[in-house]
Amino acid sequence: MKYSIQMSSVLSSIRVLILASICAFSFPTFAASIDINTASAEQISDALKGVGPAKAKAIVAYRTEHGPFITADQLTEVKGIGAATVDKNRDAILISKPEAKPKK
Repeated sequence: MKYSIQMSSVLSSIRVLILASICAFSFPTFAASIDINTASAEQISDALKGVGPAKAKAIVAYRTEHGPFITADQLTEVKGIGAATVDKNRDAILISKPEAKPKK
């Protein structure tokens, strides 16, 4: 009887550890994604690693001047955004398709 109580306790502990491990290693999967064609500078700086308020404003300014981004790699055309920054944020960057303008 004593053995089965100890075994049950051990199995419960193992279940808790497995669940904790799954949660801990799954966290990056739930990182916030950001659409760089519609997000504000504040939203961009909050969501992207290595992008502070100044770089986020530069992204929005570039988007306003040149139109929506087509690819994530196009962000490297923004002053202060390099390939390394794009690579470490690639999974968080979303690119919405530009809306088609109605034909007259």
